[in-house]
Amino acid sequence: MSIAENLALAGRRGKRRGLGWALRGTVRGDMGERVRRLGMGLEERLDNAIGSLSGGQRQALTLLMATWLKPSLLLLDEHTAALDPKSADQVIRLTNEVVAGDKLTTLMVTHSMQQAANLGDRLIMMYRGRIIHDFRGAEKRRLRVDDLLARFEEVRRGEQLDESAAELLRRAYV
Repeated sequence: MSIAENLALAGRRGKRRGLGWALRGTVRGDMGERVRRLGMGLEERLDNAIGSLSGGQRQALTLLMATWLKPSLLLLDEHTAALDPKSADQVIRLTNEVVAGDKLTTLMVTHSMQQAANLGDRLIMMYRGRIIHDFRGAEKRRLRVDDLLARFEEVRRGEQLDESAAELLRRAYV
């Protein structure tokens, strides 16, 4: 499907779908304007297939599609993981603009310590499905990548201790 067709589907999410109405006149002009704001020159390529775009361009359009109807909660799951560093930075910049501009509540899952430390106003660190740290406010703003890495190192050391203690017990009692 083309960029325009994908955007038309996003604009009709939760409603009866059809593409004909969405690819005409003012709707197409609105699409072009929203795509232009991405700053990637895609507004002139609305008829191009999504598959012909780079990974960063696809992620930017996916973000645009996900926020077209301003969701109550925007879920971002590793949305820059497969991108090269330049494209990842561009997608993060766009994400910040969209989230701030539309005042969206956003939950972003990431393994990037840089993103975790620098983005958002709350950081929840999980391990094995449990919350092990919850940073907010001034504490979150003070966090640096090295602080997060040190917290993970504490967890790793604790796990090694648990494993070595378990092995000692196995040898002594099994």
